[in-house]
Amino acid sequence: MFTHTTEQFTPQEIALLQPFVTNVDRPVFCLRNLPEVVKGALFARYSRSTKSLRRLLLDEFITEPESGFAAIVSAVGDSPAAQLVAARQAEAFYERVLIGYGDDSVAELGGAHLACEGVSNIAAKLLEDSRLGLSPLEKSTRYVRFDLPGPDGYRYLREPALMASPFAERYTATMDNLFATYSALLDPVQAWLQATFPRDEATTPRAYRNAIQAKALDLLRGLLPMATQTNVGLFGNGRAFEYLIIKLAAAPFAEARALSEAIQTELDYVIPAFVKRARSERGKAYAAYLAATREQAATLAAQLDLAPAEGTELAVRLVDYDPQAEEKTVAAILYPHLDLPLDAILTHVKAMPAHERQAIIAAAVGERASRFHRPGRAFEEPYYTFDILADIGAYRDLQRHRVLTQERQRFTVSHGYVTPPELDLIGVAPQYRAALEQAAKLVTDLQRDFPNEAQYAVPFAFRIRWRVKLNLREAYHLIELRSARQGHPAYRQIAQLMFQAINAVHPTLAAGMRFVDQHDYDLERLAAEQRIDQKRQGR
Repeated sequence: MFTHTTEQFTPQEIALLQPFVTNVDRPVFCLRNLPEVVKGALFARYSRSTKSLRRLLLDEFITEPESGFAAIVSAVGDSPAAQLVAARQAEAFYERVLIGYGDDSVAELGGAHLACEGVSNIAAKLLEDSRLGLSPLEKSTRYVRFDLPGPDGYRYLREPALMASPFAERYTATMDNLFATYSALLDPVQAWLQATFPRDEATTPRAYRNAIQAKALDLLRGLLPMATQTNVGLFGNGRAFEYLIIKLAAAPFAEARALSEAIQTELDYVIPAFVKRARSERGKAYAAYLAATREQAATLAAQLDLAPAEGTELAVRLVDYDPQAEEKTVAAILYPHLDLPLDAILTHVKAMPAHERQAIIAAAVGERASRFHRPGRAFEEPYYTFDILADIGAYRDLQRHRVLTQERQRFTVSHGYVTPPELDLIGVAPQYRAALEQAAKLVTDLQRDFPNEAQYAVPFAFRIRWRVKLNLREAYHLIELRSARQGHPAYRQIAQLMFQAINAVHPTLAAGMRFVDQHDYDLERLAAEQRIDQKRQGR
């Protein structure tokens, strides 16, 4: 229970404060009904003031004429343009508070929800590459059909450079064929699934229908090209958005550069002070630096004249790990409980018998009742580097993990594609393969003149190579989550192979991964849909 004595306010001050804080008499409270620029500036001052947050809000914002507080707050319910006008009227004051600190972390004090609609999967991957400060949510290929046409036909990016080239007609014909094949195969695939896996009495029609559709869409998502337009929602702080704007401006895709400008424009309506530097000379110089270093590295790589490695099967290779991982983990477990430097603890741990180290690791793992019970930071000591070759669909799912390093190679057709075995059983694999082969020929021809834009025509079924470096604690999270029954078979297999690789070199450390599901399932989503029904019935 808190024993902190809160500051006392007069009745007049309480009346001023109440609309903007959740309470005026307790030490823990939230801000409300305030625009991002005010909240950010208020917290920036908070770090360098002896005053309480509510006192700062009163003295330096609400009752300070220069702050423009009344105009900004009164515009909250108005249009974004009205809010922007009000914020700009007070811009000098807020810039002095925010930017005047000279601390990049100040830009983390304001945030925004941003929707990017109708972007290609190329752009979506660029948006989702950010690891810290941004939380993305993308339209799902498992729960949403992608064959519903828009005003211009199927929803894929008509990339301007390709549409202005001699390849324009061939590009649209190939993309249309991919979507048309996807659309034509949905009904027979769902019919086969229903006949093969009939509904039992314990499963509701709703759960069964959703599980069947999810499975059908999973089986056919390989036909969707990287040009497929999707929607991505982002929540993030100003610092993360600032870097995103700069990174997109440096990308080799015209779509990404246009998206950079569009994001800057929209964020200028809601958090202008927090993303101001992205459009400054400093921001432009940073974008130019990112583009230049990428091109320089690509040029030097091309000069090596190395033949590409052939690979046409799923590969999950553990290429690097710490051979002293067990000792370092035990030392890290003991560290907060001893009054010794880390190197002295490590020396002692190395002299321990193996069974003592195992007992300490087991104690730190504890009795995990669910995968949500994750061991502590000592398990961040070991690292593992994987090189993965798998289909783009699986990559898209695994890319979403944040607390690790991931880097991909180009989207290409050189590693072949995946055909789900069910499509052979259904008898629709020939149509599926024909559409993919047509796309592969187009990509191969495009690469000569349009090496970047050719990636838009690559369907999800084709394989991509990427590297992953992660610590053991994140491995617990990724492997247990992505091996769960309801996951797509492609990434479930990758998670299972990652576990097997870690277990082979560090069985004591991997022993705590008790929720790795190594089984195979027919209708992956069915159990999850049944749990939804159970929750609904329990209300």
